[in-house]
Amino acid sequence: MTSAEAEKLNAGQKARKKAAGLLARASAEELGSALNRLAPDEAVSPLRGPETGLVMLRGRIGGGGAAFNLGEATASRASVRLADGRVGHGYCLGADRRKAQMIAIIDALMQRSELAALIDTTLLAPLDTRLAGERSRQAEETAATRVDFFTMVRGED
Repeated sequence: MTSAEAEKLNAGQKARKKAAGLLARASAEELGSALNRLAPDEAVSPLRGPETGLVMLRGRIGGGGAAFNLGEATASRASVRLADGRVGHGYCLGADRRKAQMIAIIDALMQRSELAALIDTTLLAPLDTRLAGERSRQAEETAATRVDFFTMVRGED
């Protein structure tokens, strides 16, 4: 494999990883309406699930400490195969199995070059914009409650 091929493969993996993260945070309504627009009659066969289980959450103190088990979270997953043989995988937090299956279908559809750009512009870009707005709003709300202890006067001369 040449370095150009490896770079292209790496870029594709990064794009798929980003898409999986966005899809996992999408609402079931957003995913359902996108699937109805993109591929309403797509033949899909399940490979795994959809199923719900628990995943262990790991944490670190201070970002550099030893990892520890923080707790468990409910997660759902699914794997599907389209009629053309493309395989998609979907994961999301919570017990919404249908959402995991929709994520898997969209993941498989994104492997078609003719649909990848359409999915990116009609679903992923608006999702990214909405989530960025939510993060910004949450950061503003959090910043409003910040106390700067260095500006407080101690009362001593």
